[in-house]
Amino acid sequence: MIALADVDLTLSGNVGPVPVLRNISLEVTRGEALGLVGPSGSGKSSLLMIMGGLEAATGGSVTVLGRDLTRMGEDDLARFRRDHMGVVFQSFHLIPTMTALENVATPLELAGDREALSKAEAELAAVGLADRAGHYPAQLSGGEQQRVALARACVTRPEILLADEPTGNLDGVTGKAIIELLFDLRARRGATLVMVTHAPELASRCDRVIRLRDGRLETFAEAAE
Repeated sequence: MIALADVDLTLSGNVGPVPVLRNISLEVTRGEALGLVGPSGSGKSSLLMIMGGLEAATGGSVTVLGRDLTRMGEDDLARFRRDHMGVVFQSFHLIPTMTALENVATPLELAGDREALSKAEAELAAVGLADRAGHYPAQLSGGEQQRVALARACVTRPEILLADEPTGNLDGVTGKAIIELLFDLRARRGATLVMVTHAPELASRCDRVIRLRDGRLETFAEAAE
């Protein structure tokens, strides 16, 4: 599903080039749940963003579903993400002027799907928010907003789910509920999941865990049973 070969990421800083990722090579298989862990600043989120074509690698190749993302322009990347990926962020990224239903329907509407609203309603029901469809983000709790974000990520039936600290802004109880929901959605849809997390209990739910340090792959490990 995802193959990275000798990927580097170097960004420009005030004191010159800053290496963020160095010589990263890895593969993610179809249906796998992969956890990315490591200390803050180790490059986890940058690696996830490169996998989603949200950040451009400065070296190496990034192949997703047989397409080399490093050779695609911004418009092609946006369409590729829309058609094949769902992305969940720590800070939700909901559109504040849209209702929960409208937020979830947006990816389908951009794709010209005439059944966008009905599909969005079904997806909100799947995350337990059928009765909150008409509410705006400011009227929802943090957990409810993340459920809406999950519904939006899954409404297009993506082959790949990318999650960047999906419980980072939630309390422990709410975070556990989101974890259960995320893995349930992933199992029911058969999606490949790549997730950045600091939470050991969340990483342990993955099939495999990769640890990064200083922009390099430090260890590969099977998650604990």
